[in-house]
Amino acid sequence: METAKPAAPGYLASLRTFADGLLGGVRDRIALFAVELQEEKCRLIQSCIWVSAIVFTGLMALGCASVTVVYLFWESARLAVLVGLTALYAGALLAIVFGFRRFLARQPRPFAATLDALAADRACIQNVN
Repeated sequence: METAKPAAPGYLASLRTFADGLLGGVRDRIALFAVELQEEKCRLIQSCIWVSAIVFTGLMALGCASVTVVYLFWESARLAVLVGLTALYAGALLAIVFGFRRFLARQPRPFAATLDALAADRACIQNVN
């Protein structure tokens, strides 16, 4: 007995296979994007908590230290101490601002893995032609 050759898949089956692969790829990319979005949200919340804690404790420490220094020099050099403290705080503010800008510049690009995966998919599709 001869075995019959399996019939060649028709256009509809090829189209279904193509659509299934396309939807699977889109699903994977959306899942990756969702994971990265969650990571970015957590990173943002953590940064806000850290910044809030730093600002609160820093302001409390600066306030107490300033009052103490001005009290110590109340009779002899009250104005000079206030000007000096103002200059010191302004310098510290500039240093913190530049440090924060450098910190932001070193952060990874948001959704980099999703963008890289989409770029790889596009390159793969362009190489097929």
